[in-house]
Amino acid sequence: MTAILAPTDRERALAVLRFQPTDRLPVVHFGFWSETLLRWADQGHLPHDLARAWGDGNDADAEIGRRLGFDGNWYSCTHMDTGLRPGFPREILRELPDGSRHVRNSDGVVVLESPEAGSIPAEISHLLTDRASWTTHYRDRLAWHPDRVDQARVRRSAGDWPAFAAGGETFLRDQPRDFLLGLHCGSLIGTIRNIIGVEGLSYLASDDPELLEEIITVNADLAYRCVERALAGGARFDFGHFWEDICYKSGPLVSPRLFARVVAPHYARITALLARHGIDIVSVDCDGKIDALLPHWLDAGVNTMFPIEVGTWRASLAPWRERFGQRVRGVGGMNKTVFAHDRAAIDAEVERLRPLIALGGFIPCPDHRIAPDAEWDLVRHYTDRLRTLA
Repeated sequence: MTAILAPTDRERALAVLRFQPTDRLPVVHFGFWSETLLRWADQGHLPHDLARAWGDGNDADAEIGRRLGFDGNWYSCTHMDTGLRPGFPREILRELPDGSRHVRNSDGVVVLESPEAGSIPAEISHLLTDRASWTTHYRDRLAWHPDRVDQARVRRSAGDWPAFAAGGETFLRDQPRDFLLGLHCGSLIGTIRNIIGVEGLSYLASDDPELLEEIITVNADLAYRCVERALAGGARFDFGHFWEDICYKSGPLVSPRLFARVVAPHYARITALLARHGIDIVSVDCDGKIDALLPHWLDAGVNTMFPIEVGTWRASLAPWRERFGQRVRGVGGMNKTVFAHDRAAIDAEVERLRPLIALGGFIPCPDHRIAPDAEWDLVRHYTDRLRTLA
């Protein structure tokens, strides 16, 4: 069969996810730790100003990706303000002898910040604990306002474009583009888990399920209204995207029964809205072992899993495809840790991916941000190898 050539990276990626033939596999990534880019700059692979300018989907991202041999960043999305508005002011509550601090963050959560930690800080306490704290501190911060959408920006193509207002509608509606652009549709329960904590979420589901359902509904209604306004002016997007991070290495951090009963219907409402505007690819970013939530996402119209963390549980598209067929697609599933090893490890990982690629509807992508131990030349070797695969 003669391949149908997809003339742009954007069309190539969409063809794969729609199980259509194309000339070659798209080569995508999920961004970088800032420490990674600065280390590469110190080694002479990048100018320091380019490394410091990086952000998902911006011009620096496109240039760095080009130098590494990537076609694009899957996390190139236009973000609306679907979070707390305003966020809580950052407040240092306590200084500890070892240099760490108790800090109230923008979610109202007191966290332990350590000068040596570069990852997620430990949680100390949470402001949202009951109905009184919800109504006093949080409910109004999730109120809808058109500015949540109208002030969104698209930082690409040598400009800082308004995403939806005035000329921004022209850019997203009429201007041809060769890069993928998603509409970030927010988070329906992951941000709530951030605010209340895993333990607090579990207790609230038992102690006051009506309050938890109200919190989820208010949050989801805000996301729906943001998506609705974003699409109303004719702005064009290639895919819808959600963020959750509600799983860990052994399974969900939330009850699958609660998710199916309370959260999934809100997903279905938003994905139906996306479908009415011609958006048939909808992805969700959820770390961890997602298997128990996967059928509920699929039933609610989310069809593309990302980033499919390989982790200790060896997540893979293969068993999902065997169970759900072509209803499930994927972006991710590439073990990024091999970037710290050698070319043989890269070659072995590409060979491991080969049968998954043959299933169709799957785009390999490093299964999270490329870490500081990654070697520039090994990332280049990976993209060169992947580009040769049909």
